[in-house]
Amino acid sequence: MTEATLILVLVIGTALAFDFTNGFHDTGNAMATSIATGALRPKVAVALSAALNLVGAFLSVEVALTVTNAVVKVQDSSGAPRPELTADHGYALLLIILAGLVGGVLWNLLTWLIGLPSSSSHALFGGLIGATIAGLGTAGVNWNGDGSKLDGVVGKVILPALMSPVIAGAVAAVGTWLVFRITAGVAERFTENGFRWGQIGSASLVSLAHGTNDAQKTMGVITLALIAGGHWSDTGAVPFWVKLSCALAIALGTYLGGWRIIRTLGKGLVEISSPQGMAAEASSAAVILASSHLGFALSTTHVATGSILGSGVGKPGAQVRWGIAGRMVAAWLITLPAAGVVGAAMWWLGHLLGGYAGPLVVFAVLAALAAYMFRRSQAQPVHPGNVNDEWDGTPSTARRQEVTA
Repeated sequence: MTEATLILVLVIGTALAFDFTNGFHDTGNAMATSIATGALRPKVAVALSAALNLVGAFLSVEVALTVTNAVVKVQDSSGAPRPELTADHGYALLLIILAGLVGGVLWNLLTWLIGLPSSSSHALFGGLIGATIAGLGTAGVNWNGDGSKLDGVVGKVILPALMSPVIAGAVAAVGTWLVFRITAGVAERFTENGFRWGQIGSASLVSLAHGTNDAQKTMGVITLALIAGGHWSDTGAVPFWVKLSCALAIALGTYLGGWRIIRTLGKGLVEISSPQGMAAEASSAAVILASSHLGFALSTTHVATGSILGSGVGKPGAQVRWGIAGRMVAAWLITLPAAGVVGAAMWWLGHLLGGYAGPLVVFAVLAALAAYMFRRSQAQPVHPGNVNDEWDGTPSTARRQEVTA
């Protein structure tokens, strides 16, 4: 096996691992409110979300093409892949992609360990940007595209990150206020039961939308790796096997359920009721689907969190835990640079060692740190049996983990 083939295999494997972590990290975006209100049982919710993520992954490739073309400058003026990046079977570019993926995966696992909803998308982009700057300099990053439209990192990543949670929060706040205004005087048991059925539909739509956006990002990374290795040349399409493998990886991750983050979103921000949950999910789905259509690689975590906060603001007398929200915003702000630093460090490590050793050691570092964080998570497990415990910062560990779905 040549060095280029080895690193391509490691890149594809690490990309699918990122997709898997993206699935369980972001399950809460769609299902946290439905689980918190009792609209769906925990295991039923994650199974439904997994199935719809799988379907959604096949509905669009616009975001995948954004990842392929909008972060690293892979094309020359004619639109063909730059020859200096595909020389030596693309080893140099593949090392950048591998290092960037490691930065994204490690940030996902760290924030999952502490139960903090942060952006998997920005972890991925931060890792790629950091590794690209380390390997190619700032000129290697596609910051603004050609200037004729919203493109590049600024237009397709940063601006949507700033705007999407504000828009989603405003829509959810108005929707929640209208719901409680219209249903004023109706017995609470009727509104709760009715909106729980509505939540199932709106949460399903968020899961479908999540597949159209987040699964696409890994497709774009693998397609970029194939271009680097000379195994693909069409920057306007994604191979079918890439679509299928990424769809299956994110669906499997979603099915396992990121219970720590589901708990934070469902119980930590707002004590949410069914009308609030439906308003939050409907606004999240609308923003994510619109962004997927436009090719904006936004953070579904930002959108979902903004929507939940908006539902708390829109309900008269609701308690919003602004301290938890502040921690989330702080994590959002440091995600890109933190993942970028890790991505750059991994590139320097791989480049220093070079040859076969470089990518193997980078992958070994990822495996060792992932195993350590998983082991730490077992000290205070969160599972379907305690995900809905009353919020005091830590769930009860006394219950049995084996509960019926």
